[in-house]
Amino acid sequence: MEKAALALSTLLLISGCAHNSHTETSDVNDSGTATEQSAPHHQMTDQWVGRWTGVEGLFLEISKDESAGPGHYLLHMRYGLDADQIGTFEGQATAEGIRFNRGDRSQMLRAGDGEATGMKWLMEKKDCLVVATGEGYCRD
Repeated sequence: MEKAALALSTLLLISGCAHNSHTETSDVNDSGTATEQSAPHHQMTDQWVGRWTGVEGLFLEISKDESAGPGHYLLHMRYGLDADQIGTFEGQATAEGIRFNRGDRSQMLRAGDGEATGMKWLMEKKDCLVVATGEGYCRD
């Protein structure tokens, strides 16, 4: 019985602490929080600016979209062999990578390696960006 009471009081203590930390966090200005959270994201993805090479002539060129501000990019890519599988897309930094819309789908460009691309021609590469298995771009 004493163990149950001890466990219950510990649970109440922990939940009270969690409640207090949430209350303190909620007093922070939302605009300041958004700036702090996005800063690390674009610092990581800023390192991706430049040309990345895929297989069979596929490529990805990432540039900063200065007019849209920090954490915004233009992704010029040939992502398939068909004539219409080339274009420039607006992207935005997130915790996972760069989110962009292509066609009617939201896509995520993530850091990975050659194995993550799922393509045998890139397996040995270490510095890659991957949209999905079968679509990746690497640097030498």
